[in-house]
Amino acid sequence: MSKRNSQASKSAARERLRIERERQAKRDKAKRQVIVAGSIVAVLAIAGGIGYAVVQNNEPSKWDAAADAKVVAPANTSGKNGSTVVIGESKTDNTVHLYEDPRCPACASFEQTVGETVNKGMTDGDYKLSFTLGTFLDGNLGGEGSKNGVSALGAALNVSPEAFLEYKTALYSTKYHPEETTDDLAKDSYLIKVANTVDALKDNKKFQDAVNKGTYDAWAMKMSKTFDDAKGVDSTPTIKINDKVITNPSSVADWQKALKDAGVTK
Repeated sequence: MSKRNSQASKSAARERLRIERERQAKRDKAKRQVIVAGSIVAVLAIAGGIGYAVVQNNEPSKWDAAADAKVVAPANTSGKNGSTVVIGESKTDNTVHLYEDPRCPACASFEQTVGETVNKGMTDGDYKLSFTLGTFLDGNLGGEGSKNGVSALGAALNVSPEAFLEYKTALYSTKYHPEETTDDLAKDSYLIKVANTVDALKDNKKFQDAVNKGTYDAWAMKMSKTFDDAKGVDSTPTIKINDKVITNPSSVADWQKALKDAGVTK
């Protein structure tokens, strides 16, 4: 090979190498741009996710919103926000006031042991029955069963006082009252299932719609506030006869004695 040809070959080789380096540089630049763009997208996605989570955390819960919502009070209530529930026509001025929480196991035990006798005294005209329903166990144990249960009881009360009493009895029954630490009452389907054992509520579309739509959620929150503000009430059940707290009866005999001691019966 001549010297000229050798130099030409070297020049051509250098040119090819230059061109290849330029191509590689362009490919590297494009790759870096893709990586940077991907990183930006990832950062934006993370930021967006964090932002969404912050917004979600700052949004009020269903029950926080209900606490500030306009109250729809059930029928058969009175007083501010319908938070007074009094049932019965008494021949006297005697009133038995029950403070209960739907999730409360002691309330369930009281209902199972004495509830029928308590209701009979009301129907016999010995006294009126007054109810204030609390939701503090949701706060103590977590969950929404107490609040949802009170709302459903409001839906039953809207049907009739009798439906309310029968539904409350069913919710507190050995068959349907859940363990305190479970939250079955938070499920609308469970509340409706129990209601279907009560004649006035069985397949009652108006009642079911009220439960599913949370018609009485705001009322439940106001009722709960009334419970929290009640004097002399620091546990459930709390029972007052003519505004005086009594020792919770553990038997029908205890209940009858409490009524006699309070001068309600002889």
